Amino acid sequence: RSVCSSIQSVIRQAFYSQALTLICFSLQVLSGCAVIVRGQPRGGPPPERQINLSNIRAGALARRAIQGQPDTKDTPDEPWAFQAREFLRKKVIGKEVCFTVENKTPQGREYGIVFLGKDTSGENIAESLVAEGLATVRREGIRGNNPDQVRLCDLEDQAKAAKKGQWSEGGGSHTIRDLKYTIENPRNFVDSLHQKPVNAIIEHVRDGSMLRALLLPDYYLVTVMLSGIKCPTFKREADGSETPEPFAAEAKFFTESRLLQRDVQIILESCPNQIILGTILHPNGNITELLLKEGFARCVDWSMAVYTQGAEKLRAAERSAKERKVRIWKDYVAPTANLDQKDRQFVAKVMQVVNADAIVVKLNSGEHKTIHLSSIRPPRLEGEVRRFRPLYDIPYMFEAREFLRKKLIGKKVNVTVDYIRAATSAMETGGVPAFPERTCATVTIGGINIAEALVSKGLATVIRYRQDDDQRSSHYDELLAAEARAIKNGKGLHSKKEVPIHRVADISGETQKAKQFLPFLQRAGRSEAVVEYVFSGSRLKLYMPKETCLITFLLAGIECPRGSRNMPGGMQVAEPYSEEATIFTKELVLQREVEVEVESMDKAGNFIGWLHIESVNLSVALVENALSKVHFTAERSSYYKTLLSAEETARQRKEKLWANYEEKPKEEVAQFTEEKERVAKYRAVYVTEITDGLHFYAQDVETGTKLESLMESMRGEIAAQPPVEGSFAPRRGDFCIAKFADGEWYRARVEKVESPAKVHVFYIDYGNREILSSTRLAALPPAFSTRTLPPQATEYTFAFIQVPQDEDARADAVDSVVRDIQNKQCLLNMEYSGAVCPHVTLQFADSKDDVGLGLVKEGLVMVDVRKEKHLHKMVTEYLNGQESAKSARLNIWRYGDFRDDDADEFGYRR
Repeated sequence: RSVCSSIQSVIRQAFYSQALTLICFSLQVLSGCAVIVRGQPRGGPPPERQINLSNIRAGALARRAIQGQPDTKDTPDEPWAFQAREFLRKKVIGKEVCFTVENKTPQGREYGIVFLGKDTSGENIAESLVAEGLATVRREGIRGNNPDQVRLCDLEDQAKAAKKGQWSEGGGSHTIRDLKYTIENPRNFVDSLHQKPVNAIIEHVRDGSMLRALLLPDYYLVTVMLSGIKCPTFKREADGSETPEPFAAEAKFFTESRLLQRDVQIILESCPNQIILGTILHPNGNITELLLKEGFARCVDWSMAVYTQGAEKLRAAERSAKERKVRIWKDYVAPTANLDQKDRQFVAKVMQVVNADAIVVKLNSGEHKTIHLSSIRPPRLEGEVRRFRPLYDIPYMFEAREFLRKKLIGKKVNVTVDYIRAATSAMETGGVPAFPERTCATVTIGGINIAEALVSKGLATVIRYRQDDDQRSSHYDELLAAEARAIKNGKGLHSKKEVPIHRVADISGETQKAKQFLPFLQRAGRSEAVVEYVFSGSRLKLYMPKETCLITFLLAGIECPRGSRNMPGGMQVAEPYSEEATIFTKELVLQREVEVEVESMDKAGNFIGWLHIESVNLSVALVENALSKVHFTAERSSYYKTLLSAEETARQRKEKLWANYEEKPKEEVAQFTEEKERVAKYRAVYVTEITDGLHFYAQDVETGTKLESLMESMRGEIAAQPPVEGSFAPRRGDFCIAKFADGEWYRARVEKVESPAKVHVFYIDYGNREILSSTRLAALPPAFSTRTLPPQATEYTFAFIQVPQDEDARADAVDSVVRDIQNKQCLLNMEYSGAVCPHVTLQFADSKDDVGLGLVKEGLVMVDVRKEKHLHKMVTEYLNGQESAKSARLNIWRYGDFRDDDADEFGYRR
């Protein structure tokens, strides 16, 4: 028997020597007598092993009944079970241990001895538990010759004598309560902690970002999801098995190895939908940030807002993992990876606010680029696909546009491209019109994020993305926080107040409405306006804030090159430098606050006047930059001398419109300067038409050959390619060709369209008018447009003459003029300008007699007295002729001087 005992002892020692080579780290304490150990990780989570301490027994911890099994019941903690577990936890968790397996049951349960440290010289955990009275020795089956078992019995006897642990007289029970089942409203419980750190023990790790924690000192057991992040999880299949997502096991091990059964602090931050969100703080760091930095988690927008440690830290950690392409980001490609650094960040000048989320900027290279503000959506109407005037009809759209306009227009901003949204086709969007490629960026000015400012005022909302959609603003969290503030304060779109309504009257092209506004605008002098749109260098659309109306405004005093237009007969080619003039006007005044002086209105209901921006007259600026010429109508304006000076400066530079200019002798422009004596510079003209108001149209004889050549070429082309009857759809203002009564085609302009059978046309080379059917009209061939040869018929009226108001008397005067000069060559001299057309004197080509003076002497018209000194001699001659007619009682004077009384019965009125 003694020999057998010796042999057993040798075998046991040999077994111990072999088993002690198993060195590992303690991962989890299941109870006072059971631990789970784990080896060193090599390429992934190492295998786990449960070791039950041999020959001792500690109290069992509480267990909850298994769901779905009605036979099971909740069991409470046995006395001193929790204290034994805590003693063992503090001893071994996270520390290096070695163990030996003494026995293994058929069910696979292993019993052995655990030592602190790398060998058996360390502390024996089982002996420590027994010595503190936290475990009892299993005395059944004890062998008297086993020194280890004998030592355990001695230690237990000593603990009993010292009344330690469970051998003491006091109770050792603890009540651990599951928050889910003991508190009806977890949100109130979370709010009661006021986001202050609470001591806790991590009891279980479900995945990298979902944990169970025991809150101290109240022993509440809670399930906590880490705020702001989400780790890969284990998906539960229909058969009950779990399938891990990529890196789910690694993420779980990362959290377990650092937090499981560790003493930590937890900040419970929010409780949406019964899910408690929190942040776990460990003395060695914040696990949330570590998971992100190592590529085990991604940021989650919906819980990011409650993260109390600063969302920017989480974004920075995630960005670091993306740049290093670790773990879940191994295939990550940055949205701006294909852009050069100069295209990712740049400074540009804002030229236009397209709507509440897009702007047009001018780069240093001069290129214009449309930039969309990242991750925000402008105000919109749900269910409305199209609106006629979205700027005014959609609530808060106008306020949003105005906010951006006042903040940005004309100023330099910093642009950081966040992503480029690819173009979408109609097929991809289910028939919805395609969107072009959009550059989305964060725009800042003076350190202020414009998108964030817009959202904080409730003038835009933040776009919600799928969790895997990385194309978003680099300041997305700030946008969400700004939106939360706007909702809380009830601003803009989130306000419960009545929606603002903008009743803006658009009177562009509305002649009758424009006539009602004209007197008021004329009396107002300089009025404030905002330039809404630029059609061309001299044609703009203005918003008048005080009058709450939109008007079309034409710059006075200048003649600007016309741009290309889509005409019924084809695309009208743009005149030289028309595009440059449009760009110049856009850059100077588009969406700027300006002042306008309205002088008059044209037949189409467009207002004509002067526009000023920061003491700059736009008409003068265009002329000064050689993008426009002075029009003769400027003579009546106080800006005439300034315009002439600007034009002279531009001519001397010989650029743009004046590039091919050849200076003419000074005497040829003498008519533009004020003379002390009248200067007679008669030129030959051919009178083609005389109107009922005694105006007449004339062609310059010098250009007559050019007109004949053009008409011959045009008719030849028309004969070769006759126009298709009815193919031309006339519109007011269109240039065309019209078939006259003689069967020939002439150049014309459409003045009015009553119906297809009644189209009013004006023959631009002859001055006569006619009402035709649209079948007698055709598109003007581009080779014979007004750019090739300007209209040859110029309107004039007689100088120093006042036409009688009586229709019969006026008809007599017109008949006399028609007999004398129509379709005849005369000599014409410019005397002075008028509101409608120049006032001239006309002489017969052969006799050199003054036609107007002859009408006065015949008593057919009256004299219009002019006060200019250099015209005094002519006026005197006309007055003498009038006195001669009055003495002879000719025509209108046959009843005497009707102007001396109110003889209305004679049809005359002074």
